[in-house]
Amino acid sequence: MISYETFGPFYDAIMGDRKESAHAVLDLLRKFNPKCRTVLELACGTGAVLMHLKKHYDISGLDLSPTMLRIARKRLPKIPIHQVSMTSFNLGRRFDAIICVFDSINHLIKWSDWVRVFRLAHKHLTHDGIFIFDVNTPAKLQGLNASPPWAHEFNRNLLLMDVTCDSRSLSRWNIKVFEHQHAAIYRLHEENIYEKAFPYPKIKKGLEQVFRRVRVMDLQGKVTPKSRKLHFICEK
Repeated sequence: MISYETFGPFYDAIMGDRKESAHAVLDLLRKFNPKCRTVLELACGTGAVLMHLKKHYDISGLDLSPTMLRIARKRLPKIPIHQVSMTSFNLGRRFDAIICVFDSINHLIKWSDWVRVFRLAHKHLTHDGIFIFDVNTPAKLQGLNASPPWAHEFNRNLLLMDVTCDSRSLSRWNIKVFEHQHAAIYRLHEENIYEKAFPYPKIKKGLEQVFRRVRVMDLQGKVTPKSRKLHFICEK
């Protein structure tokens, strides 16, 4: 089953406009590839990040979810948006930068699929191009596992999210959206979304077998085993 087919229609209302995350990506692009002109986003979802980048770059996106892509294409009607998996895309062109944000790569449960993404990103980059992506770490997923379910009200609807994680850092995000119908009547939408986290030394080693240079960054401070989110900047 393709993720976000049930949750997708509510995604933007819950997650917001992603402006802060887009600006963090923009800062990284300007720092590590100031000559960048073309950007491809893997797992672009509803296109919220691309929307903030379009005035700076020639942008493209891809995603597997038809529900998310319908929203993205409406938001960015003149932008190339491809329905294809990040593990098997072949677009026939190269980009100065490829990005994959909002821990999208964590949705790939098998390590072999992560490696496929690394190789495909490298193949689709121009000379001296960069691949930037972020991950949820094992520490982040274990922390969510130890936390109580999260409740959030939006547009008279209610979101309940409960994250459970096993010893292998495989997590299940159980998402329930109670969509308000009328009076005290709600319609339930439920979806399970899975994420897998790998230790950052394993990720870095895998990237170094493909890319010329790899940097690991915690935008909140020093990289440690307790870091909850990490960014990888990979130079071709």
